[in-house]
Amino acid sequence: MRALIAAATGLTLALALVLGISALGSPSGRTSPKPLLTTVPSHP
Repeated sequence: MRALIAAATGLTLALALVLGISALGSPSGRTSPKPLLTTVPSHP
């Protein structure tokens, strides 16, 4: 029974954290216009 209460408490806290972060909104940053380098450098 204790484990069930702990799981419910953790789930509630996680949900409250997600809702709190989403209420603040996303940061006002911008993504970089330069593409990421995805090629692997050649081995010597």
